Amino acid sequence: QVQLVESGGGLVQAGGSLRLSCAASGRTYSSYAMGWFRQAPGKEREFVAAISWNGSPTYYGDSVKGRFTISRDNAKNTVYLQMNRLKPDDTAVYYCVSDPRSSSWSSPYYDYWGQGTQVTVSS
Repeated sequence: QVQLVESGGGLVQAGGSLRLSCAASGRTYSSYAMGWFRQAPGKEREFVAAISWNGSPTYYGDSVKGRFTISRDNAKNTVYLQMNRLKPDDTAVYYCVSDPRSSSWSSPYYDYWGQGTQVTVSS
């Protein structure tokens, strides 16, 4: 059974930073692209970032470019999302994803999703 478990969410003030982690289990993940989506209350799910199996290329949603960085450690089967200069609009549940079905990694068509971790940014 493939599992993705996110951690690292929490409450932070605007301008602060958080690092999310996503630990994968159930198989070797080094050959699959992974990424992050987020969803705020009353809003559609939004693409945040994606990373190729070997770390390059990476892709980002327009709203997080220049502030967020995605990375991965295949030896640990873990993908990270470093979030800097956080804004109240970044408040959402963040989901880790793996195995894109589409060639467009910004589309929400992934085989595996984590349960999500809450990020709350106060003003």
